[in-house]
Amino acid sequence: MKLFRWLVGAVVLAAIVALIIFRPLPFLFYPKLPHLDFYGRALYILILACLLCLYRVVKGPSSADRLVAIDLMGIMIIGLCGVLTITTQRSWYMDIGIAWALQSFITVMAFSKFLEGRNLDA
Repeated sequence: MKLFRWLVGAVVLAAIVALIIFRPLPFLFYPKLPHLDFYGRALYILILACLLCLYRVVKGPSSADRLVAIDLMGIMIIGLCGVLTITTQRSWYMDIGIAWALQSFITVMAFSKFLEGRNLDA
């Protein structure tokens, strides 16, 4: 049963990635940008990866797995801010990405110290 669920999940994930690559959804970005299709596909793949990380946060077998998924999701959100900065020609997305990186680093350090059982000020 577990193998069947894994195969179904792999087929669904492959179908979603194939749809993103071959038939991307329409999007509203800066219209004169070169390689606009690439940025749109990158955006959708990052969103899909964030959703998969969110699934790991909810269903993670241990707290360490959840912590790694949260850290990975923070990195992908920074990537989303980068893609949005390029595609919309607005620089404040990069400011959000820098603030998110700092917050993500501090949060992961605090969670990892908590999981070790150490005091936060030591």
